[in-house]
Amino acid sequence: MSGKDNKRPDWIEEIEVAGEKLVEEVKRLAAEGKVRRIRIYEPDGDIAVDIPLTVGAIAGGAVVLAAPILAIVGALAAFVTKVKIEIVRDTPPEADDDAPS
Repeated sequence: MSGKDNKRPDWIEEIEVAGEKLVEEVKRLAAEGKVRRIRIYEPDGDIAVDIPLTVGAIAGGAVVLAAPILAIVGALAAFVTKVKIEIVRDTPPEADDDAPS
């Protein structure tokens, strides 16, 4: 057996979100369970917030554990009209069943 058996490729998805929907979207993604990392980009392309999510944190209630991070995200949302969110997943999103295999 090779060492590659344990390593799966990451799936990266990018979405744009209005500032007032940012906290709600981050909470939804954190609760999803298949998301490993969320990066929020400012309109100029700089990374504003980089949120690593682990399976243990998600199983234990990432929203509760991430309260300080959500406060930062909320403050960012107050100053921007639109941001880009990069979502790193272990597996492809279920909604993209028509994606090439």
